[in-house]
Formats: sequence, structure tokens, C-alpha cells
Amino acid sequence: MARQLPTHPTVAATQHGRGLRSLGIGLAWLLTALLLGCTRPPPEAAVRARLQVLEQAIAARDAGALREVLAPDFVGNDGLDRDGARRLAAGLFLRHRAVRARLGPVAVQLHGPAAATTRFTVVLTGGDGGLLPDTGQAYRVEAGWRQQGGQWRLHSAAWEPVLR
Repeated sequence: MARQLPTHPTVAATQHGRGLRSLGIGLAWLLTALLLGCTRPPPEAAVRARLQVLEQAIAARDAGALREVLAPDFVGNDGLDRDGARRLAAGLFLRHRAVRARLGPVAVQLHGPAAATTRFTVVLTGGDGGLLPDTGQAYRVEAGWRQQGGQWRLHSAAWEPVLR
């Protein structure tokens, strides 16, 4: 036998009020989740994420993706510019079937909300994809970052070999 819902006006109004309150709480949680989902990551986390993009671009042998992380006015060692960095990466990708970049601990120093410096070591290896790489070198790197158009871009980098 089916149970009938109470039809007394006070009981019905109370149940209706509980339903609206539950709906309001649910909407508040949804709004909070949406707002949190739309917030940008803190600058340090965003810079670290861009470093990962660089690392992934190297692993994927994608010189174009690597170039996109660099600012249009990028400057590296010996005056290397953005296009020169892309060409250097493309040449390494042609020479070596497997190219890897392994970053050591990364220190991020913020200079306000839109500029940062990172310091880290990186081991770059290249080879034919065998068990061991054919070549490799560890570098100490200091890199300057700035936010442009809502995206962190690498605008300068200086590196020196750890082992000579």
C-alpha cells in the first residue's frame, strides 16, 4: 500500500522550505566550485607549470611548443634569440632520436605578481633511444620569467655546464 504524503498546509510549507534551503545550499556549493575552478593558480605554481611544459616539449621533440613558451624578446647565452632557440632545439631533435631534460630542484623567486626568476639544474641527454644516452651534460640555469597576455613566458636564460 502506497504511503500518502501529509497534506496539512503547515507540514507542506515546512517540507517546501527545507527543499528550497537544500537547493540554496547546493547552489552555493556549485557557485563556490565554479569560482575556485576559474581562479588562476598562484604565480609560483604557474611558473612551475610552464617549466613542465618546456620539459614535455623537449620529451616530445616539439621545437614549436618549446618556442611558444619563450617570450618574443627572449635572450639566452651568447645572444641566442627565440628563433635561434627553436632552431637549436630542432637541430638536437634531428641529431638525436631521444632527447630528455631532467630538472633538479627548482627555486622560484617572485618579483611582484608578473615577474619571477627560477634557478635549477638540468641534465640534458641525447641518443638513439637505447638503454643509455650517447651524450649528456648537466647545466646550472637561471631563467627570467614574466607574465604576458595572461601566460608566463621565459624572457631570459643563462646556463653554464656543471661538469667541464
